Amino acid sequence: MNKRKRTLKKILISVVLLFWAVVALYGFKQTDTSSSSSGLETVTIGYQKGDPFDIAKQRGEFVKKMKTKGYKVVFKEFQDGNSLMQALKAGSVDYARTGDTPPVSALSTGTKLTYVAAGSSKAKGSGILVKKSSSISSIKDLKGKKVAYTKGTSSQYMLLAALKKAGMSASDVTWVNMDQSSASVAFSKGKVDAWATWDPYTSQAETNQNAKVLVDGSGITNNRDYVLSTQSYAKENTEVSKYLIKYLEEDMQWANNNHSELITMMSKSLKVSKAVVKKMVERRTYGIYTMNATYAKEEQKIADTFYDAGLIDNKVTISDSGDYK
Repeated sequence: MNKRKRTLKKILISVVLLFWAVVALYGFKQTDTSSSSSGLETVTIGYQKGDPFDIAKQRGEFVKKMKTKGYKVVFKEFQDGNSLMQALKAGSVDYARTGDTPPVSALSTGTKLTYVAAGSSKAKGSGILVKKSSSISSIKDLKGKKVAYTKGTSSQYMLLAALKKAGMSASDVTWVNMDQSSASVAFSKGKVDAWATWDPYTSQAETNQNAKVLVDGSGITNNRDYVLSTQSYAKENTEVSKYLIKYLEEDMQWANNNHSELITMMSKSLKVSKAVVKKMVERRTYGIYTMNATYAKEEQKIADTFYDAGLIDNKVTISDSGDYK
């Protein structure tokens, strides 16, 4: 009987050992499979339609190049820079591409941002629009008029800076805050007299909504693209930022040298006519560069203008958000 018990005990031990061996092997296989199929480090990028990241996304080379360096790129689309800043603060994106104003607003509320890169000027595609039939022919004619804009975006700064340049104050016009899609409808229906906006909305309004540019950003604002991250992420991922700038700039050079392909590609992405995209593309030069002191100075001017106008409660010092040389 004792011999039988010993035999059963050995069998039981063997079964238990076999069971754990199978579990361990399964766990290893799961880890191994996960490592081989998704062992890339995920980098999540927030973008807006028609921006440099949208071009990179549509072209497809950026994702491939980042993958060779060990990174899986995930793109998330947003309508405006304010939403992007909120997503960055919440940690749902690692990088965000915005215009010049959203970062200033975010910094003023205590968000710890770092400017990673700056784009070339988009001044000619940013403007204040009126109807072609409008009697408004200068910024001074906007006095007492309703102007659509989106709070916390480049359109707010452009309108404020344009009024200041014309010797006017912010109170000389009625500011109508709405998202750009709603502003497009309001402008089309004549519910506002003017609309401060940016491409592709500008080119679309010119092409399809009987609009003319009262004044563009030239001499008022460069309205650059900015790529941002949180200070903590940027500090810990300098290599990612380096590759991101390098490969995005390669896409921008492709965009400059391949207008025909770019127009076709972006027409499909934006779901607008080639005529709209052609107008947008041909009035700008694409480029992305490492953030430096020159771009920081431009952002500081916006921050100071907003603070002096009482549009942000806290003074912002752009240099505090990064070491820009």
